[in-house]
Amino acid sequence: MIGTIVNTCTIIIGSIVGAIMHRGIQKKYKDTLYTVLGLACIGIGLNAVVTNFGKSEYPVLFVVSIAVGSVIGTALDIDGRFTNLVNKRSKTTSNLADGLSTAILLYCIGPLAMLGPVISALKGDNTFLYTNATLDLVTSTIFASTYGIWMILAAPILFCWQGMFYLVAKISSTAISDALMAELLIIGGLMIVASGLSLLKLKDCKTLNMLPSLLIPVLWFLIQALMA
Repeated sequence: MIGTIVNTCTIIIGSIVGAIMHRGIQKKYKDTLYTVLGLACIGIGLNAVVTNFGKSEYPVLFVVSIAVGSVIGTALDIDGRFTNLVNKRSKTTSNLADGLSTAILLYCIGPLAMLGPVISALKGDNTFLYTNATLDLVTSTIFASTYGIWMILAAPILFCWQGMFYLVAKISSTAISDALMAELLIIGGLMIVASGLSLLKLKDCKTLNMLPSLLIPVLWFLIQALMA
């Protein structure tokens, strides 16, 4: 777990440094950072989709997952509830909910963040996590310089997310297959693209409503294993 702990700490440090910078940045520069973050999200998300699409064993599964998951998320109003909660905590910071949700997706959805804890658990190799920690240090600084200190809330979420992968890999080395990981990365990539569109104010995709989509491939592969 040392790699996950280091990764979590870099987000905390980056958020603090960025929050200090936040006070001295003029609005026009913050607007520029919004645009940069939006474009970066689209690029990162598309890369995840394109890279993993060829590895998918069920090319239609991600479509079904996004559709079913988004309907479930919309019914539960995950995005609305999250936005209301964040707004109650920090009424002075505009677009904080969008920034925090986007940061969480960028920190948690990706090969380094998801494969890292698995490799750490199985082989004791933290290289992926240390690399991801370096990237997250820079990213968290930029996010906090734009949205403020509340971006630090993404740190415990990352810890729980990576901790889940670590524990599952420890319990069963076959539970997280390459095929399942590919499906999760495709869906996660699309969610990151959706966040980028929201940051660029092109389309409010209510990305958090898509979160249940990540559970659909897990259930599918679980059913496949039970029927085998």
